Amino acid sequence: MTNFDVVVVGAGLAGLTAARAVRAAGRSVIVLEARGRVAGRTLGHRLSDGTPVELGGQWIGRTQTEVLKLVDELGLETFPTYDDGAAVTLYNGTLTRYADETFGLSAEGAATVGRLRQELEGLADTVSLSSPWTSPAAAELDRQSVGEWLHTRTSDTEALAFWGAIIPALFSAEPAELSLLHFLFYIKSGGTLGNLVSTTGGAQELRVVGGPHLMSERLADQLGDAVRLNAPVRKVSQDHDGVRVDFEGGQVTAQRVIVAIPPTLAGRLVYQPALPASRDGLTQQMPMGSVIKVQVAYPTPFWRRAGLSGFGFSLDEGLSVTMDNSPPDGSRGVLVGFFEGAHARSAALLPLEERRVSAVATLVRMFGPEAQNPVEYAEQNWMEEEYTRGCYGGRLGAGVWTQHGAALTEPVGRIHWAGAETSDVWNGYMDGAIRSGRRAAAEVLGHQEA
Repeated sequence: MTNFDVVVVGAGLAGLTAARAVRAAGRSVIVLEARGRVAGRTLGHRLSDGTPVELGGQWIGRTQTEVLKLVDELGLETFPTYDDGAAVTLYNGTLTRYADETFGLSAEGAATVGRLRQELEGLADTVSLSSPWTSPAAAELDRQSVGEWLHTRTSDTEALAFWGAIIPALFSAEPAELSLLHFLFYIKSGGTLGNLVSTTGGAQELRVVGGPHLMSERLADQLGDAVRLNAPVRKVSQDHDGVRVDFEGGQVTAQRVIVAIPPTLAGRLVYQPALPASRDGLTQQMPMGSVIKVQVAYPTPFWRRAGLSGFGFSLDEGLSVTMDNSPPDGSRGVLVGFFEGAHARSAALLPLEERRVSAVATLVRMFGPEAQNPVEYAEQNWMEEEYTRGCYGGRLGAGVWTQHGAALTEPVGRIHWAGAETSDVWNGYMDGAIRSGRRAAAEVLGHQEA
């Protein structure tokens, strides 16, 4: 059994960022990762011709300053997501092509969506990022789901269909599964709703050359043998002398531990003594989203010749959102798409080939007959990942923020919490994960014995 100053559980961006900060302060650290790889919810993949594609988190917005700094520090580069040309929307079997901000909705539907968006952003301005449960009207906002709120504001079926698709695109969960307070917090955390849903000027503007998993791999290289793979943690014990972390293959002791895995997975570890009821109540009610991400490759990005950006939005189909995910030089055409929320849970019950057929059929409806014959199909079902159990992040249903939210980042003795879900800025994104790792490192370093 080896003693360190700090043990970090999880080698995603949050855990590795925390570990680097601890080591930079001259303290000893070990990172225990359950998987046989680092990078958590970012996952690189190469098509058969060598084209890199991202099977996990991938996009960066220009206001996501911490991840952009890290990209630069690690010698990586970004390039713009292809966003030239028109987008398409499928609704009630009709394909609409558009080049404005209407999402292809009718004038009445777009006006209703715009009104609701203004209401939501106005309410989001009232939410406290550091402690949402203390916001004015927090109890009222938290007792209702987003779905309930929407149905009290409109009966416009087209507008409701829009929100019924855009919310799973953000959370991989349905409007009925989200607290309104959580949605408002998330909007403010990312700046505006426009930031969250936009490509150019928004959170999907940039990609990392080679894939963002390279950030974690380079951080791990810097940490060297301080990162231990295939070491799932099972138990965290603490007393007045320090902590002991039991994992498959051994034990380590330290002064403090940073648990940098999704809250629902953190709740599955054994703690001695047991965690406070408030923390346990939180982790029981913060499930991960449901998503299957697909990459569909073609010889060329043929949709560009038709003046299309590759952005497709379906209010009808299981594959609800698509974007151009081709390499920077356009040498291969790649469309990325998502089964999200209820659609993902239904699609997961199908054999792989049926999911592929379903995805390609939607692409044909969006982009024409050339989409019928892809040269390659790759997918990642994040719900089946043992050490993730879903993406994009954990969500809070009605009532959870006001009853248990204070426990999200509050240390429990010598145990500290990190991860994208714990960040108040860009919550749920790579930028938020990095911020959370730095916060947790500052917490442990602020204790003299660490």
